[in-house]
Amino acid sequence: MICFSLFFLNHHENNKFIIETLELNGSAKEGDALFKMNCVGCHGITARGLVGPDLHSITQRLNDKEIIKQVTGGLTPPMPSFEIDPVNMSNLLKYLHSLE
Repeated sequence: MICFSLFFLNHHENNKFIIETLELNGSAKEGDALFKMNCVGCHGITARGLVGPDLHSITQRLNDKEIIKQVTGGLTPPMPSFEIDPVNMSNLLKYLHSLE
Protein backbone atom coordinates (compact mmCIF):
# COMPACT_ATOMS: atom_id res chain seq x y z
CA MET A 1 0.00 0.00 0.00
CA ILE A 2 2.83 2.41 0.79
CA CYS A 3 4.50 1.75 -2.59
CA PHE A 4 1.24 2.47 -4.38
CA SER A 5 0.80 5.71 -2.40
CA LEU A 6 4.33 6.85 -3.22
CA PHE A 7 3.84 6.00 -6.89
CA PHE A 8 0.58 7.94 -6.97
CA LEU A 9 2.16 10.98 -5.28
CA ASN A 10 5.17 10.98 -7.62
CA HIS A 11 2.95 10.42 -10.65
CA HIS A 12 0.63 13.23 -9.53
CA GLU A 13 3.59 15.61 -8.98
CA ASN A 14 4.93 14.72 -12.43
CA ASN A 15 1.55 15.40 -14.04
CA LYS A 16 1.28 18.73 -12.20
CA PHE A 17 4.73 19.71 -13.49
CA ILE A 18 3.80 18.74 -17.06
CA ILE A 19 0.50 20.62 -16.94
CA GLU A 20 2.13 23.73 -15.48
CA THR A 21 4.91 23.61 -18.09
CA LEU A 22 2.52 23.21 -21.01
CA GLU A 23 0.42 26.16 -19.85
CA LEU A 24 3.42 28.47 -20.32
CA ASN A 25 4.57 30.05 -23.56
CA GLY A 26 8.35 29.79 -23.37
CA SER A 27 11.07 31.82 -25.01
CA ALA A 28 13.21 30.19 -27.71
CA LYS A 29 16.01 32.68 -26.91
CA GLU A 30 16.00 31.70 -23.23
CA GLY A 31 15.75 28.03 -24.21
CA ASP A 32 18.76 28.41 -26.51
CA ALA A 33 20.79 29.85 -23.63
CA LEU A 34 19.67 27.00 -21.36
CA PHE A 35 20.54 24.46 -24.05
CA LYS A 36 24.01 25.96 -24.47
CA MET A 37 24.65 25.76 -20.73
CA ASN A 38 23.43 22.20 -20.22
CA CYS A 39 23.06 20.19 -23.40
CA VAL A 40 25.83 20.99 -25.91
CA GLY A 41 28.26 18.50 -24.37
CA CYS A 42 26.14 15.64 -25.66
CA HIS A 43 23.96 17.17 -28.38
CA GLY A 44 26.47 19.59 -29.91
CA ILE A 45 26.39 23.37 -30.24
CA THR A 46 23.95 23.16 -33.16
CA ALA A 47 21.93 20.29 -31.61
CA ARG A 48 23.03 17.97 -34.44
CA GLY A 49 24.23 15.31 -32.01
CA LEU A 50 27.45 13.96 -30.54
CA VAL A 51 27.01 11.40 -27.77
CA GLY A 52 23.31 12.29 -27.71
CA PRO A 53 21.09 12.29 -30.78
CA ASP A 54 20.41 15.05 -33.30
CA LEU A 55 17.54 17.07 -31.87
CA HIS A 56 16.38 18.67 -35.10
CA SER A 57 12.81 17.52 -35.72
CA ILE A 58 12.66 15.96 -32.24
CA THR A 59 9.28 17.64 -31.77
CA GLN A 60 8.00 15.68 -34.76
CA ARG A 61 9.18 12.39 -33.23
CA LEU A 62 8.14 13.04 -29.61
CA ASN A 63 5.29 15.09 -28.21
CA ASP A 64 5.93 17.75 -25.57
CA LYS A 65 4.94 15.46 -22.68
CA GLU A 66 7.41 12.82 -23.88
CA ILE A 67 10.17 15.42 -24.19
CA ILE A 68 9.47 16.70 -20.67
CA LYS A 69 9.63 13.14 -19.30
CA GLN A 70 12.88 12.52 -21.18
CA VAL A 71 14.53 15.68 -19.84
CA THR A 72 13.35 15.30 -16.26
CA GLY A 73 13.75 11.54 -16.09
CA GLY A 74 16.81 10.86 -18.25
CA LEU A 75 14.97 7.87 -19.70
CA THR A 76 17.59 6.83 -22.25
CA PRO A 77 21.07 6.33 -20.83
CA PRO A 78 23.53 7.95 -20.79
CA MET A 79 21.24 10.99 -20.59
CA PRO A 80 21.04 12.28 -17.02
CA SER A 81 17.85 13.51 -15.44
CA PHE A 82 17.60 17.27 -15.00
CA GLU A 83 15.90 19.20 -12.24
CA ILE A 84 14.29 22.06 -14.11
CA ASP A 85 11.48 24.44 -13.24
CA PRO A 86 8.40 24.76 -15.47
CA VAL A 87 9.46 28.14 -16.90
CA ASN A 88 12.84 26.85 -18.06
CA MET A 89 11.31 23.60 -19.31
CA SER A 90 8.86 25.68 -21.35
CA ASN A 91 11.77 27.73 -22.70
CA LEU A 92 13.64 24.56 -23.67
CA LEU A 93 10.54 23.19 -25.42
CA LYS A 94 10.16 26.43 -27.40
CA TYR A 95 13.83 26.18 -28.44
CA LEU A 96 13.42 22.55 -29.50
CA HIS A 97 10.38 23.50 -31.58
CA SER A 98 12.50 26.14 -33.31
CA LEU A 99 14.90 23.41 -34.54
CA GLU A 100 12.33 21.88 -36.92
